[in-house]
Amino acid sequence: MKWQGKSTRKMTGGRLISSRGKMKHELGREVTQPRLGEVRQIDVRVRGGEKKVRLFQCDVANVTDPKTGKTKAAKIETVEENPADQHYVRRNILTKGAIVKTTLGKARITSRPGQDGIVNAVLVE
Repeated sequence: MKWQGKSTRKMTGGRLISSRGKMKHELGREVTQPRLGEVRQIDVRVRGGEKKVRLFQCDVANVTDPKTGKTKAAKIETVEENPADQHYVRRNILTKGAIVKTTLGKARITSRPGQDGIVNAVLVE
């Protein structure tokens, strides 16, 4: 678990003394880094009783062709480029904005796979 409360330091570097401890609603979860592989996912209950789908691995993307407006399921072959982190390319981590090589061509991921539980992409070429 990750605590996402206020810092114990001021902007100047001085120490802030908190009037209370950590709260349950300030807890966050570890970040999910979906990778290439056979589909693995779980449902997570979030605040308010809603659900998010955590995607751990995926090898299929819904690729939309912007010229025709048609969407097809395509197999992801590899991650070509990732503006979030250059090291994600080597590890084949899927994030929003990543350029992936699919059977239909190069595509840019438009969804957030770690939170949406699905990979949606738009053809680049």
